[in-house]
Amino acid sequence: MYAIIKTGGKQYRVSIGDTVKVESLGLEAGAQVTITEVLAVSGEDGLKVGKPLVEGASVTATVVSNGRHDKVRIFKFRRRKHSMKSGGHRQAYTELKIDAIAA
Repeated sequence: MYAIIKTGGKQYRVSIGDTVKVESLGLEAGAQVTITEVLAVSGEDGLKVGKPLVEGASVTATVVSNGRHDKVRIFKFRRRKHSMKSGGHRQAYTELKIDAIAA
């Protein structure tokens, strides 16, 4: 059984027991979170696809940790102008462990 959820503007395919790094939710480690934006659910009775969401479906997860991804380097260079600009970005994430999928 799996579900496709939407959080932080991105979509994730999750199953029970998976750990997923999603955009930061601002919750403490150990907190329970229920995600109601479920786009599709696959179970014994086949695949249910929502228009755009599956009614009555939800995914329950536990917050494992909060952190930041590796740094993404940004380097801009303009040839023949002696112009260079360097920067970086580290995106914050929340790691979730999927506990249950309710369809």
